[in-house]
Amino acid sequence: MSKVYAFHVEETTHGERLDVFLSASSEVDLSRAQIQRLIAAGRVRLNDRPAKASHRVQGGDEIVFEAPPPETSEIGAEDIPLTVVYEDASLLVIDKPAGLVVHPAAGHYRGTLVNALLFHCHDLSGIGGVMRPGIVHRLDKGTSGLMVVAKSDAAHQGLAAQFSRHEVTKSYLALVYGNVRGEEGSCDAPVGRDVADRKKMSTRSRRGKEARTHWRALEYYGVATLLQVDIETGRTHQIRVHLQHAGYPIVGDAVYGGNQRASGLSNTLLRARLKALPRPALHAGRLSFTHPVTGAALSFDSPLPPDLADLCDFLRGPAAAPAVGQ
Repeated sequence: MSKVYAFHVEETTHGERLDVFLSASSEVDLSRAQIQRLIAAGRVRLNDRPAKASHRVQGGDEIVFEAPPPETSEIGAEDIPLTVVYEDASLLVIDKPAGLVVHPAAGHYRGTLVNALLFHCHDLSGIGGVMRPGIVHRLDKGTSGLMVVAKSDAAHQGLAAQFSRHEVTKSYLALVYGNVRGEEGSCDAPVGRDVADRKKMSTRSRRGKEARTHWRALEYYGVATLLQVDIETGRTHQIRVHLQHAGYPIVGDAVYGGNQRASGLSNTLLRARLKALPRPALHAGRLSFTHPVTGAALSFDSPLPPDLADLCDFLRGPAAAPAVGQ
């Protein structure tokens, strides 16, 4: 069923964009992008006239619009193989493969981790909503590694509180371009939407949120370095953005500079091998937290998956030796 919204702009409000004003209202359960689509479709009327998203609202304005009913979707169970590392009545820990999207989105309701979980479990937490049952945190599609999933609402609430308090330890393995200087390094730079490309994140955002990333060199290959990466915060694409900012883009990361570095290598075999990696060389290798129901300390480790382990083996071998120092 559609819902009609009506607003009288307070006299103290001056100059805020219409789309920003509406999306900031506690009465409107719609994203700014959804509101912009309604405005573009002519569904939002300002003082009984069609308006633009960029219109600056003023005190005394009258805004009325009708939001269509939410899109219905059937998120079905699918027999997608899962590597379950741990499971009990409250939660499970899985080792997500690269290429698996965590949760469905509008228009894409199949082939995700959530579909696989619905097949595997019949008692996932409902706090995440119909699109994200049991999902407490996420990994990018191209990132492999450990994730914890809530099977009960109590577990979901407890885990979410630990993530909010930064009490969950997440450690990653990342293969990056460059001979990383020093054994350890850090990046403390806010991360937010890129000013030029809204699909990317950046340290140059006007509204970046604090983000801190630390790394330690595990193995040097000359052209690349294997790092252990620990994060204090969990911003979108944080590790990828911070490592690019530091001058060490992740191998295979087409969005944040990884493929550009490969193109400059003179060793054709090495260049081809590095460019053949179809995803960022980033793996969530360690996950530690307190069980939200029993209080037990839990810690899990996952080694590099075969695609990354094989690439590291290649970099140790003679075929990559001519590239040392590039």
